[in-house]
Amino acid sequence: MKSQKQINLESKIIDKLKNYPKCLELAKYLMEDEELQVMQDYANNVSIKRLGYNDHGPVHMRQVANNAIKMLNILHDNDIMTSLEKEEIGTFEDSLCAVVLAGFMHDLGMMIGRCCHEEMSVALAQPIINRVLEAIFPDDIQKRTIIKSLALESIIGHMSTKAIHSIEAGIILIADGCDMTKGRARIPLIINHTPKVGDIHKYSANAIERVIIKHGDRKPIKITIEMSGDVGFFQIEEVLFTKVNSSPAKEYIELYAGVHGQQYKCYL
Repeated sequence: MKSQKQINLESKIIDKLKNYPKCLELAKYLMEDEELQVMQDYANNVSIKRLGYNDHGPVHMRQVANNAIKMLNILHDNDIMTSLEKEEIGTFEDSLCAVVLAGFMHDLGMMIGRCCHEEMSVALAQPIINRVLEAIFPDDIQKRTIIKSLALESIIGHMSTKAIHSIEAGIILIADGCDMTKGRARIPLIINHTPKVGDIHKYSANAIERVIIKHGDRKPIKITIEMSGDVGFFQIEEVLFTKVNSSPAKEYIELYAGVHGQQYKCYL
């Protein structure tokens, strides 16, 4: 059964894709796919209950997709082309399809474990990507191949452990890093009481009150992180900034973070 957070995020995604009928159809397919839902739920079980990590399930994957769509739309509004558009091998909507697929499936590898989970995600996602694209683009093998390849690049590149070269994959990398608010750490902090390696990520995330993604002042995309305490800087400097810094979309990002009532730090 879907949580209210899932439902709310799906509504936001649908609203952002209303001008792109094929991508909207693709997103709705993913939202209603029973196998994918079970895989996302199980990945979250392993992440939270077995390993003690933050949320890596259906809510997180939808949030990453939502973040990525928002950022691609901002680039589009600023007449900045995606890699597919620049290379004249695809449309903006094709790029959207790729990041939606990646957003919904980039953490499926958590079903198996944390180590190399981005590689496991690629293996687990491929059958679903094939099934979805054959349903949405049944007569266009070129489009299916290009979108699939871009989605897989985005999935395997979301941890900054593999070099990526497309704007689309770079956006997924940043979109993943932006899902760091305290909601992701709420359940692990409730159910895990014994200190362990990696807890700093949960406590740091718990200090992140809000992540705002909007049109920028100096660059196209402005990301602002509002925090309740200084411990949140760990999450920004060790996770988000690392991802932005290694992203092919870095040049389009301005990044600010700060604690309420204090001066905000400009990272980019």
